[in-house]
Amino acid sequence: MKKNLAFILFIAGSLTLKAQTVDEIIKRYFENTGGLDKWKSLTGLKIMAKANQQGMEIPIEIVQLKDGRQYTKITFQGMEIKQGVYDGTTLWSTNWMNMKAERSDAETTENFKQQLGEFPDPFLNYKALGYKLELVGKETVDGNETFKIKVTKKPIKVDGVQTDNVVFYYFDAQDYIPILIESEVKSGPAKGQIAQIKYSDYQEVNGLVLPFSMSQGAKGGTGAFTTTVVKYELNPKVDDAVFKYPEGN
Repeated sequence: MKKNLAFILFIAGSLTLKAQTVDEIIKRYFENTGGLDKWKSLTGLKIMAKANQQGMEIPIEIVQLKDGRQYTKITFQGMEIKQGVYDGTTLWSTNWMNMKAERSDAETTENFKQQLGEFPDPFLNYKALGYKLELVGKETVDGNETFKIKVTKKPIKVDGVQTDNVVFYYFDAQDYIPILIESEVKSGPAKGQIAQIKYSDYQEVNGLVLPFSMSQGAKGGTGAFTTTVVKYELNPKVDDAVFKYPEGN
């Protein structure tokens, strides 16, 4: 009897998985977070957040616009440090050592430009971007049953070599919202490790449902960096000057 019950549960689980397709999961995701029309109406996002590092509260401001322009501004010990700034042509960041602006190298810039068009969500335009989606199966993440979706993007270059660019998204099987993103680190000291971004504390903001807590770190590691969102601003007005590379550095 126990064997029969186990077999029935296995079949039921398999049917549930087969009943879901990638497109159905993505459709439910957008339906549950505000609707396609609301997402498509977004021209920009401004995120005011804070991070606690060794008991110190660090303000963070993130701006992302539909045309690809973006920046992350970190206020640390009275200094404003910009990271991942793109003005439509140039990708640059503040060097943490000398506090001067530095342009990213050609390879990093090229890889970044390949992902332009993902705003406000990579699943909104994934077909036009040429991304391939595959439902891998179900996995449990922090006690939550999830749908694991493999996203194969266009290859990137790493030290001049074309390299696969694969990201795994885990969607909560009950709410159909992403709670985990995983990708392999391709270069640097952490090369080969699996980077994780966890999303939680979803709340409604002017019709959209967005995460208010984001934790980043290495899979299986300790000391994840957690950011708490204080405020989202939809379709903000942003001065063009904030993106420009400061000449004369």
